[in-house]
Amino acid sequence: MDVLKKSIIFVGGKGGVGKSTSAAAIAWKAAAAGFKTLLISTDPAHNVGDIFSRKIGGEIKEIAKNLHALEIDPAVETDKYIRSVKANIKGAVHSHMMEEVHRQLDTAKASPGADEAALFDKLIHIILEERQHFDKLVFDTAPTGHTIRLLTLPELMGVWIEGLLEKRRKTNANYTQLLNDGEPREDPIYDVLRERQERFSKAREVLLDDELTGFIFVLNPERLPILETQKALELLHKYQLHVNTLIVNKVLPEEADGAFLKERKKHEKQYVKQIEETFPKQQLIYVPLFSRDIVDKQHLTLYSEFLQ
Repeated sequence: MDVLKKSIIFVGGKGGVGKSTSAAAIAWKAAAAGFKTLLISTDPAHNVGDIFSRKIGGEIKEIAKNLHALEIDPAVETDKYIRSVKANIKGAVHSHMMEEVHRQLDTAKASPGADEAALFDKLIHIILEERQHFDKLVFDTAPTGHTIRLLTLPELMGVWIEGLLEKRRKTNANYTQLLNDGEPREDPIYDVLRERQERFSKAREVLLDDELTGFIFVLNPERLPILETQKALELLHKYQLHVNTLIVNKVLPEEADGAFLKERKKHEKQYVKQIEETFPKQQLIYVPLFSRDIVDKQHLTLYSEFLQ
């Protein structure tokens, strides 16, 4: 898998296809090869802790040699995000207005997209700052729709903030003309927006850098995962995010016995053929359905042997 050579790997896919297991196996393989690896779960279900049979939580924790893990809690990150916004506007808003501004911000915590904005802020921090401490970052993302919104936010937020900056520039220019002293006014809000724009831009550069970042989608040889994966890849492609590797997970082994499994295997071959026809440009990695769940390091090692 060429994608395993990348420094940053995002693993996405429909819920229930084995995304977290695949991400854990990729991280496990990288750590075993001697790379200091950070496995990050952005999926609220947080299956990573279950796979390693231990509590991980919101702080980076070493779980094996060369392997660290982190589970990002969107609710906790949203609280941190709102607190940081309050801190940023302190001094930029008149004191008699602060109570109302804080009330509005607290209300915004429950608004649609607040969790994603906070999660994205954490993601940027990991990509731009935390990456310096690790050889590889492996992201286990939430189900497909969430992943797409998360990965396309740098461009969307960049455009949005550019619009806000333009409005601030016009407002400041009008103030300067009104005051008639020709001196530009200090604007802390403009400075905060500018700083955020620069961070979004840097994050987007990293996501678009094929030398640094790779994207993997996991799917099962079934109708709905195939359709959902196809739509996801087409949408990400529009944002110049190209998924070149697919893990086809839970493929029935050839030695599957019994009338039921043989019939199921025959049915499955039609979907395998459909996958090959639908994704001719992607590298396809086939991982069999194991007789038991992947719940320990021995099983992860077994799984990772198929990631060649």
